[in-house]
Amino acid sequence: MAEKIYVLDTNVVLHDPRAVFKFEENLVVIPIYVLEEVDQFKKELSERGRNARQFARTLDTLREQGGNSLAAGVDLEDGGHLRVVVRGDLKEWRTVDKHAMDHAIVSTALELRHQHPDQSVIFVTMDSNLRIRADALGLRAENYEGGRIVRDELYSGSLILDVDKALVDALGSRDAVAADALGSHTDTLPEDALHPNAGVILRNANQPRHTALGRYNAERGEILPLRVDRKGAWGVRPRNVEQYFALDLLLDPSVHLVTLCGKAGTGKTLLAIAAGLQSVMDEGNYARLLVSRPIFPLGRDVGFLPGTIEEKLNPWMQPIFDNLEYIFTTGRRPISTGRDYEELIASGVIQVEPLTYIRGRSLPNQCLIVDEAQNLTPHEIKTVITRCGADTKIILTGDPAQIDNPYVDAASNGLTIVAQRFRNESISGHVTLLKGERSELAERATELL
Repeated sequence: MAEKIYVLDTNVVLHDPRAVFKFEENLVVIPIYVLEEVDQFKKELSERGRNARQFARTLDTLREQGGNSLAAGVDLEDGGHLRVVVRGDLKEWRTVDKHAMDHAIVSTALELRHQHPDQSVIFVTMDSNLRIRADALGLRAENYEGGRIVRDELYSGSLILDVDKALVDALGSRDAVAADALGSHTDTLPEDALHPNAGVILRNANQPRHTALGRYNAERGEILPLRVDRKGAWGVRPRNVEQYFALDLLLDPSVHLVTLCGKAGTGKTLLAIAAGLQSVMDEGNYARLLVSRPIFPLGRDVGFLPGTIEEKLNPWMQPIFDNLEYIFTTGRRPISTGRDYEELIASGVIQVEPLTYIRGRSLPNQCLIVDEAQNLTPHEIKTVITRCGADTKIILTGDPAQIDNPYVDAASNGLTIVAQRFRNESISGHVTLLKGERSELAERATELL
């Protein structure tokens, strides 16, 4: 007999169509009303629609291979068990009004608890309001944790180490510092603290203002000095330590994936576009700069607004154009270009487009920037990253605290999960930008409102 009974809500299987396999050797119950709700989304050309279709195919495969009907229950590959159930007060299953679906699903979980008083019945939903309602009815309710990360353990991308003056002076003099040497100079280095391409601040233990900046090279086992100077990239100069770390990663062609997290005004998009322009226009590392952002949700068409495709997309892409205009009108860009960004867009050197139609594409030798990536699910992020061909760099920017997608949160969105799971990869780097640099007003509004 299974120790626990997990009753899954519709939003769980729409978020992760393989969620039924994530509950170990326990009983997983799918109320039949969940299947009816899933059926409403199967024709959507969105991530939600694809997940609905995949979940239906998964259940059909289990039904064919299980030897029993889903009502009787089938075994799962991890030793668990799966059943599809209908509420007992309905002698024959019938369609429930869509506004009563939540009530029917919770009622099914309550009935199972009554039928199995010796077992723990847990209702799993990503709807916080529904968890509250279930708890008020005395039903144990939990969020779906599959693929989530612990926010307190989120990788920041940088760390401060208090060391002897000699090591600070060495890094400040553009010399590499062996990571092995840190152990004998500091007691503050946690185990497994140095991840590949992590930004490192070496601080004089006796004089805290005496510091030097570097980046950890895992292959060499050394902290190398940053290669970014005060000139920055295309007139955009770093104003704080995190921006120095970010630009150093953005301008390094050996780092193929960069994730930038931070609140509004920290310079994520501006730094990414400026570094992309320098990599494409000045250094010739890539053939094109492709800047994109999701038209929420990913996969939704641009609609029936009048005008050309460019006119339809302008409201969505305007934040990108604002950053391009800032770079080209500050007067600090390289004079040798002699061109404005509209001319570069017309010539195809800069391409601005939504993520809607990226599935199926291959993007070789390009610098790809995905703005507002916190609104993407892990599967959508995977779809984008797997489009990258040879010699392509992808930059993901966003603020996990500002999410518009109701199916993800700060711990389960694609941007956060990519930053966490790629922290040990030498081809990737991450920086969390902390200080707002847009304006004093914007920074105070972020803090106070």
